[in-house]
Order: sequence, then C-alpha cells, then structure tokens
Amino acid sequence: MSPAVASNHAPPRPLAGRTVVVTRPADQSAPLVAALRRLGARAIVAPAIEIVPARSAALTRALRDLEVGGFAWLVLTSRATVDMLVSRLDGPRALGATSVAAIGDGTAAAFRRYARREPDLVPAAFTTAGLIRAFPRGAGRVLCARADIAPEGLEDALAAKGWSPTRVDAYRTLMPSTLPREARHALRAGEVDAVTFTSASTVRGFVGALGEVTGNPKVACIGPVTAKEARAHGLTVHAVANPHTIEGLVEGVVRALSPRGRAGARRR
Repeated sequence: MSPAVASNHAPPRPLAGRTVVVTRPADQSAPLVAALRRLGARAIVAPAIEIVPARSAALTRALRDLEVGGFAWLVLTSRATVDMLVSRLDGPRALGATSVAAIGDGTAAAFRRYARREPDLVPAAFTTAGLIRAFPRGAGRVLCARADIAPEGLEDALAAKGWSPTRVDAYRTLMPSTLPREARHALRAGEVDAVTFTSASTVRGFVGALGEVTGNPKVACIGPVTAKEARAHGLTVHAVANPHTIEGLVEGVVRALSPRGRAGARRR
C-alpha cells in the first residue's frame, strides 16, 4: 500500500461497537464522553452523583477569612471546589498571597483558568495521600474546602506537620434513586461493555441506584481510592487509570476491552 493511500485511513477506533457507561456528574462528563466517542464507543451518560453548592455559616466565615489573608494555604481537592470559589469569591484577587494546593490535573487546570496562575503545589500522586506526602511542614492556618462526604484524615495529617487546618464543606454530594432509562435498559440487557468511575462517591451512587448489574461489564476506575471502593461493593476492577486523569481512564477502558485485557481479567 502506498504512503498516500495509508495517510487517508481514518484514525484507529479501538472502542468501535463498544458501549461504555459514564457515571460522572452531568456537568463534568463532557470531556470523558467526547474522548470515548472519538475512539468509537457508544457513551451513555448516567450520573451517579449530583454536586450542589454548600450553604453554611462555617463556609461563609472561612471565605471571609480567606479574603483578608487569614489562611497560609488553601487545599482544593476537586474541580467542584474551584467552582465554589468562582461562585463565592470576588475574583481571584481575593486569594491574595495564599498558597494553593490542588489534587489532580483537572483541579489544577480549573484553578489556572480561574486564577490565571499556577497552583503552588500539585502532588505527583493525584490522591489525598499523595497530597499529605508532598505537603511541607510549617505553621499557620490551612483551609480544607472539601466535599461533605470526603473521608477524615487529611486534617489530622496536616496538623501532624505543624499546621492548623480548618475543614469546611465546599459542596454537597447527592445520590440519585435511579439511573437514566437508557443506562438502566442497557445495563439490565447486558449491552454494556464497561463502566467508568471517577470517584468513590460515583461507585456508591451507581450501586445504590442500580442494584444488580447484568452482563459483567468491565470496571475502569480513575485511581486507587475509587478502585478500593468498587471492590468493597463487590465489583471486579479491570483497569485503574495511570496517570489518574481522564486520558488515563480512557486508556484503561481500551486496555480492559482489548483481547489481552479481557484475558488478563479472566486470569484474576
């Protein structure tokens, strides 16, 4: 075949004919859905959680302190925490000289768009444990703006390094009573080849909304914490993203659905 003919070939579509369920919140699912569809997949959006703003006196006080320089550090653990800043602060100038730590590329990218500067710390491992390892020792107040259902441990670890952490709920996580009809029908008919999870809460929301899954779809998780939650709910994890990004998750789906990936899953 001549080079000219080869150059006219369409890019490879390793997920052609495959159906993948995306459990991210609806307003965050577009990049993952687009990436899966570019590779040929039928991507079904089935939000397993909904993110809603938190409204509390504690959050209002913390943001007021942040605006007057009352915190040495601000810890952002998800894109939703950045969205909260956008909605509640009077522009990025309100952050002043506060140092910012962001977990994950998505969180860091959202912060860059908002603040037009780099976060001061992005841990190499996109997990809370990775943040704890990377966080410097020091003294001063640290604002930990987190999900209402985020696990304990971060604040104690920061205190052990000399800091004075303040935890507030940046947003609340709601879980649906059921999944969208298209997802329910595809899952119960055994038509789904893979399900993606991007947080431990998406696992809990998915299992709680659906109950029994038919057809044994492959499970792809964005990181080890999410994978641990999936296993705790009786799911077999076939791929964990590496790196823990949307791109890494898509690669994990491709890996899990390749002939080699399916053979590896059977051996486990």
